[in-house]
Amino acid sequence: MLEHRIGTREEWRTARDELAKLETEQAERNDEIKRTRRELPWVPVEKEYEFDTEEGKKTLTELFDGRSQLLAYNIMYGPDYELGACPGCTSLADGFDGTLVHLNHADVTFIGFSRASIDRLAAYKKRMGWEFPYVSTYESDFPFDFGLALTEEQAGQIPEVKQMVDDPPEWLEFWSTQVGAELRDGLREAPGYIAFARENGTVYHTYTVTAPDPFVAPFFGFLLDRTPKPQPDEPRSYRKDEYPD
Repeated sequence: MLEHRIGTREEWRTARDELAKLETEQAERNDEIKRTRRELPWVPVEKEYEFDTEEGKKTLTELFDGRSQLLAYNIMYGPDYELGACPGCTSLADGFDGTLVHLNHADVTFIGFSRASIDRLAAYKKRMGWEFPYVSTYESDFPFDFGLALTEEQAGQIPEVKQMVDDPPEWLEFWSTQVGAELRDGLREAPGYIAFARENGTVYHTYTVTAPDPFVAPFFGFLLDRTPKPQPDEPRSYRKDEYPD
């Protein structure tokens, strides 16, 4: 049983006031980060990319769906994954649908990217009950050009990836069985957000962030951080239809 400090209401208030100072400092730091993020230079996308969607082939411009901003999350679902997308990415994606109406009314189109083929993405989307557009980058240079995936050569040159493949922790071995891919293939996918802007007929790349940045985390993790009992340091994520109970 976990040990917890028991105190009076006055002791709680004093400790809570101290925590509030840290939370205020963090909020101010977050505001600074947000301003700096918006000040990043926009880079024109000069290469032509084509994507597989459930409505057929589309260009990057067409993915904007008439809006001026495009935000996408790269879900770890590589062509070598035999059993479905990463459970952690899947848990995060479970919360996307509720945000669509708000993002769309803010002139933002939101989609999901994955490197698996479109037929597999469509089947997985149906299984998970998702409504957001899910786009395949299968056999495209796009994920490699924008740091959303690694080639085999690139993965072999990153010491951290090589170490995880050669001597994986137990939770990562378990993850490998969940997605149905060898770690050398599974770890070549980079979960993260990528943003684009469209202005005067030109598409610009504006931002990318990939794990392990805390921005790339399920919303329920934000909620769990505010609950009284800590979670395991290395939790085992499950897809919502695969919990043991």
